[in-house]
Amino acid sequence: MLKKVAILANGGDVSGFNAVIRAIIKTAERNGIECYGFIEGYKGLLKNEYVRLSTNNDANASGILPKGGSIIGSSTNANVFNYKVELPNGEVEYKDLSDICIQNVKDDGFDCVFTLGGDGTQKSARDFFLRGMNVIGVPKTIDNDVECTEITFGYNTAVSVATEAIDRLHTTGETHHRIMVLEVMGRYAGWIALESAIAGGADIALIPEIPYDINSAVKKIQDRIAVGKKFSVVVVAEGAIQKDGELVVENVRNNGKGVDNNKLGGAGEKVAKQLEELTGLESRCTVLGYMQRGGTPTAYDRVLSTKYGAKAMELAMEGKFGTITVIKNGKLDYATLEDVVGNNKEIGAVSGNTPESSIRKVKMDDDLIKTARNIGICLGD
Repeated sequence: MLKKVAILANGGDVSGFNAVIRAIIKTAERNGIECYGFIEGYKGLLKNEYVRLSTNNDANASGILPKGGSIIGSSTNANVFNYKVELPNGEVEYKDLSDICIQNVKDDGFDCVFTLGGDGTQKSARDFFLRGMNVIGVPKTIDNDVECTEITFGYNTAVSVATEAIDRLHTTGETHHRIMVLEVMGRYAGWIALESAIAGGADIALIPEIPYDINSAVKKIQDRIAVGKKFSVVVVAEGAIQKDGELVVENVRNNGKGVDNNKLGGAGEKVAKQLEELTGLESRCTVLGYMQRGGTPTAYDRVLSTKYGAKAMELAMEGKFGTITVIKNGKLDYATLEDVVGNNKEIGAVSGNTPESSIRKVKMDDDLIKTARNIGICLGD
């Protein structure tokens, strides 16, 4: 029987973190289970820093449903299986400190740890489960790229923000006869770019899954000019790659093995410059950046996050550890963390755009691809 559980939020912040946390706590409280939160994700697990969480009266988890971010913080690039340690002499080395985390959970008396995060977070969760820790994952990321689920919490809010940006860029583009380029997040998956392009009425959407020919985009713009439309709106995913080209990387960080050290950025500006040179129309690039992550979650994300949180606590009470809450065929369900990991079997190898990484990308038979083509959105191929 469960008595104490802990929650950790890991990876980039998204709208919906707090809604999941609230749902876990409320479900736990109704069943006489104490809830705690590790501060700053896996960092807090390593340092054994946690707080009691409660929704009663003016407690710390009361009134958090509409609040963006995470009341217990979150950490990025904190791979405790290959953790960056600064030595007294100033040198840096990487150590596997996962045993400390496991011992902390045992000493604290937590019967289960809920891991709220994306593919990297859930990879570490799977590794902890193999080492005897009771864990249950909840799929978080604006990128919508976690395997085994049809949607992650935080994604709908990001798409809504991107769609509003496209609406606003439309008016400027039409007024000044310009090409307006919007660069959106999504890492190596094009979900945000594709869905926001459809929702916002964009003319071109360039996504990582389809290496683009810039001349295809140019033709689309020229065709619009020929029928009197002297402006175009282009959505570019940060991971979009030109045919025979390379990923556009802003910089490469040194966070050690097992994490994605590429910081993407610049794909939108590259496309804007090319289109201006080839069409003669002025082009402007807007990088939406962290606007997609922060702020109040949409009603959809509040409901989805609540469903995920309540389901996660339900799985814990049923003893179904080593699993993750998912939406499958439109219904709330669960999958194993092993299935989420896929071929990424090596302990400590967390994430990244490698053949072994198991991330959910847009497939060419997806309804979004078919819809985009049907209404004339150019996908760059």
